[in-house]
Amino acid sequence: MGETTVASTGTRTGSISRKTNETSVNVSVNLDGTGAAKISTGVGFFDHMLDQLSRHSLIDMEIDVKGDLHIDDHHTVEDTGIALGQAISKALGDRRGINRYASLDLAMDETMTKAAIDVSGRPFLVWNVAFSAPKIGTFDTELVREFFQAFAQNTGITLHVLNHYGANNHHIAETCFKAVARTLRVATEIDPRQANRVPSTKGMLV
Repeated sequence: MGETTVASTGTRTGSISRKTNETSVNVSVNLDGTGAAKISTGVGFFDHMLDQLSRHSLIDMEIDVKGDLHIDDHHTVEDTGIALGQAISKALGDRRGINRYASLDLAMDETMTKAAIDVSGRPFLVWNVAFSAPKIGTFDTELVREFFQAFAQNTGITLHVLNHYGANNHHIAETCFKAVARTLRVATEIDPRQANRVPSTKGMLV
């Protein structure tokens, strides 16, 4: 079992410190940022993907992870998804005034990937992405799904990711992160027409 501590202010910011026998993860986010990122997980390709997630969502992210990389990257990637999701969920609060929904087809060279998000409070991942190789450099391609599974579960979002086509595995992974980033940006932004209402006829998003 691990320990998780949470901090938030009156602004849309949140931070998480999560420590287990496998990883130590510290995450801070600002939903109303500019996409500034300070990321160190010890996994180069993963750092690059998280940088894309921050830059294209315009969510400022500080992520520092120390993990059992002598075993493999799995715990580091999964626990980062858990902590980042929890920090964003904390920053969202009761999700009052947000757009809530967004979807996007994102192109990168020969690759096209779709992401659709409902910031619903009900976690669910639909993943329709296939890689043609088990690794991108030294990074296990199956960990892309593991990250988004942990992220969706702990952010409390319904997330669908569909790769329409693509030949280059780096491009496929990168379009997943960029498409999710762009939809996350729109869905979590404040809609001035909501007038501080929760965007649900139930009056709450759980």
